[in-house]
Amino acid sequence: MFDNTLLEKLYNREKRGVSRCISIVETGNSDSIELLREIYPKTQNTYRIGITGPPGAGKSTLTNQLTKHFRKQGKTVGIIAIDPTSPFTGGALLGDRVRMSEIGLDEGVFIRSMATRGSLGGLSRKTIDAADVLSAAGYDYVIMETVGVGQSELDIARAADTTMVVLVPESGDSIQAMKAGLMEIADFYVLNKSDRPGAESAITSIKTILMMKNHTGNDWFPNIIKSIASENIGIKEIAHEIENHNSYLLAEDRLRIKRELNTKLRIKEIVKNFLTEDLWNKYRVERLNISIEKVLDGIISPYHLAEEIIENYKKELD
Repeated sequence: MFDNTLLEKLYNREKRGVSRCISIVETGNSDSIELLREIYPKTQNTYRIGITGPPGAGKSTLTNQLTKHFRKQGKTVGIIAIDPTSPFTGGALLGDRVRMSEIGLDEGVFIRSMATRGSLGGLSRKTIDAADVLSAAGYDYVIMETVGVGQSELDIARAADTTMVVLVPESGDSIQAMKAGLMEIADFYVLNKSDRPGAESAITSIKTILMMKNHTGNDWFPNIIKSIASENIGIKEIAHEIENHNSYLLAEDRLRIKRELNTKLRIKEIVKNFLTEDLWNKYRVERLNISIEKVLDGIISPYHLAEEIIENYKKELD
């Protein structure tokens, strides 16, 4: 259970209070729901930036430099670094926290690593909740950096106002393979480490994909920005492109329309999770285990068993 003292610490951007609130929302229990309900009215004024791309593209270095740029402008920044949890790597990788230790000491910056917990797109299911906490704390920008392992990255596009996809020249050969997922969600592209061989080839590949899309005069057309994040080259241009996209969204109320669509999707996901947890109680799990042999033996189909479970659930609700 949380109290008003914790909320006061959150609204004052006290790091321990912010951290405690994120820990609460990560649990997903009743306290989490109560906290999110309480703080939600204060979550509307933060601009949310998604940074994704394949491993090794330099996303963390770019996030680090972009945060420094925002701080020089007097803006505060909350960062959610999504760490991969894998049985092969032995758990969450905290390298991002090490690389960001310099900005982490800044009072105007808050960094939190979150594990993917098997989430399909590399984005923890609780990331949006954590972003709400940082928004309620009054951070001007919330940056969500995800692992971008080439799976469906739609979840970051649904969580961010502006999404950038970070690539490197070596990505050139695989861009065509990525276009059905990762390449589809970019508001603009950053070709990092652009001093390496193959940079122009990668840019040509990106442009080819963009030309295949249907565009009208009012559509936002993704730009391609070269950077060398380790040398702070291209960071100002990236920040400027974020501002350009923000201005585009603010015109004709596009930002509100985008957030409305994303919020509807979020609510559907919340409802689905609530129903799933309620549906799969101990009785129905036992029913599934008892009847699975009939499915394996071809006596009934998976749809037959699913319908039976749902019908029993409906009867209980009545």
